[in-house]
Amino acid sequence: MSEPRFKRILLKLSGEALMGSRDFGTDPEEVGRIASQVSDLVDRGVEVAVVVGGGNIYRGIDGAARGMDRATGDYMGMMATLLNALTLQDALESRDRYTRVLSAIDVREVAEPYIRRRAMRHLEKGRIVIFAAGTGNPFFTTDTAAALRALEIHADAILMAKNGVEGVFDSDPVENPDATFIPELTHLEAIERGLRVMDSTALSLCMDHDVPIHVFNMAEEGNMGRIVSGERVGTIVSSGSPESRSGSHE
Repeated sequence: MSEPRFKRILLKLSGEALMGSRDFGTDPEEVGRIASQVSDLVDRGVEVAVVVGGGNIYRGIDGAARGMDRATGDYMGMMATLLNALTLQDALESRDRYTRVLSAIDVREVAEPYIRRRAMRHLEKGRIVIFAAGTGNPFFTTDTAAALRALEIHADAILMAKNGVEGVFDSDPVENPDATFIPELTHLEAIERGLRVMDSTALSLCMDHDVPIHVFNMAEEGNMGRIVSGERVGTIVSSGSPESRSGSHE
């Protein structure tokens, strides 16, 4: 394996990535596969933080569509992310990895409260940090949480895992078989074209602070390792500068 291009990365996992072939919930086999890939990165000296979604269990916006108060639904979604974080933590620890779950809402019996300096210290000690409960605020997605936490911990890049999709397309490849794959674009282009990379708030944060986003297919074994090695995998969303593509973000 080549020397890792990135020292510290933030992996954004959707809740759906933990489902495998199931319609909802989590698939232990799929969770284990993800945990093994994350563990391999740690073996190579990469510091790994994870933001996990909760869409496999509950989406606040879905509850709002059925008449529930949006803020209430979003708090329920935050609790779903905590369940996923604990599931992933258990899979990682079964592989002898030191792992910490840091939650943006107070659940001290099962997770540490999110404190930025504590998170960075855990990473420096080689522990895998899993951020749960999004930003702790309703009306913000876990995409925005991923962008925010990446900035706070000085991550070199965000690895945006997609479920069975190779990267970014000009339209939904599931609905449109003629959709065109886009290997590289800027944050601004993604916002202006309304491409489904991250929500616009998250993309704006990454654009303003020059954080590159690598969008890749989580289902293909070894993709994370290849990205960390500097290989071109999936789609790169960057400021367009050579520095943002080379992993020199400070």
